[in-house]
Amino acid sequence: MRKVADSTVRRLSLYLRFLDEFEGQGVETVSSEALAQRGGTTSAQVRKDLSFFGSFGKRGLGYFVPELAQRLRQILGLGRRYRVAMIGAGKIGSALVQYRGFQQRGFDIVSIFDVDPAKIGTQWNDLTVGSIDDLDRDLRAQPVDMAVLVTPAEAAQAVTDRLVVLGVKAILNFAPAQLNVPDDVVVKTVNLALELETLSYALSNR
Repeated sequence: MRKVADSTVRRLSLYLRFLDEFEGQGVETVSSEALAQRGGTTSAQVRKDLSFFGSFGKRGLGYFVPELAQRLRQILGLGRRYRVAMIGAGKIGSALVQYRGFQQRGFDIVSIFDVDPAKIGTQWNDLTVGSIDDLDRDLRAQPVDMAVLVTPAEAAQAVTDRLVVLGVKAILNFAPAQLNVPDDVVVKTVNLALELETLSYALSNR
């Protein structure tokens, strides 16, 4: 299979969200134009994105909503559940833990860790915040597939190094830091300041 750009994968995730909404409304078929309008792109882009993974739909009839949704779940690896560790029990971590969409998509936050003694031992959505000192012991006993890193920048690399040793291969990084990881570990960084700057640009140049 050809290498697929991250932007394409993000659009596939959006298409799946729209398909779930259509299915909930009882819509059986949908056109590339309808998906494009919801996603702010073009029908040609929708067809190109899907063409990376095979042939979908029929000319003049569109896409069968349940079938395309199921195929996209398979493509995105959502045919299984993932165990996720949250590193950082601050305000962003709290918001992420309470977001129900993760569990609906198959991402189960199963552990939370922090350095703050005032937070360690508290309950978050039926989970007890653990000490970062126990990270290695706890994740060896109960391994996870992914980690969400919500730490200060100065602590991010050290925590990442520990996660890599523990065999975590996927990290979603909210820390304002560039992380160094082996080639077999995937890191996606969410830079909130950068996103705000893109909004600033849009407002200044509309």
